[in-house]
Amino acid sequence: MVGRALAALLPPRCRRCHTPLRGGMLCPPCSAELPWNHTACTRCAQPLAVATVCSGCQAQPPPFDQAWAALRLEPPVQHWIHALKYRADLAQAPLLGTLMCAQLARRAAPLPQLLLPVPLHAIRLRRRGYNQALEISRVLAHGLSIPLAIRAAERIRPTEDQIGQSAAARRRNMRDAFAINGRLDGLHVALVDDVMTTGATFASLARACRAAGAVRIEVWAAARTP
Repeated sequence: MVGRALAALLPPRCRRCHTPLRGGMLCPPCSAELPWNHTACTRCAQPLAVATVCSGCQAQPPPFDQAWAALRLEPPVQHWIHALKYRADLAQAPLLGTLMCAQLARRAAPLPQLLLPVPLHAIRLRRRGYNQALEISRVLAHGLSIPLAIRAAERIRPTEDQIGQSAAARRRNMRDAFAINGRLDGLHVALVDDVMTTGATFASLARACRAAGAVRIEVWAAARTP
């Protein structure tokens, strides 16, 4: 208790280099050095040399309208996400969500009307105790003033861990994995997760949202695999 009280009196420090800060979570030099995903495919967020639509999305457009990831999954971002996802370090969610908010607040296009965190299956949620996508979404909802639909989406069957699986295997694993509780008629929604790899999870959830009436679907991730 005394340690917490003392920490509250001390100036905040950069989460990366521990330099004292006047505000925020990272000092400007550390923020500038992050692997930002500024140039990427506008449909799948894959990092590219120039922001355009990649050849894969031209050949087979995904079922969502736009994808965006704030960062590339490289150190130190990869360490932060793994700490959140696998070590229950929930303090990483405000950091990742704040970095996402800083970028999204600058966009000229209208923001979505609703945020849907990618849900975990009930079995995995009980085992883990929290959903990292929801924890990040809470920060986005507060920072961008967008309603958060916590129970709108449901993972209706347990899916295998996708680490190490091919893109085709990921698509098979995620087929018909989600259901939407209620209707999304006429809504512009954003689906939120910590990491986007092949987009198979987002694609499956996007199809369910489209069937429920969503007219525009964006996908947002804290990080995209290169």
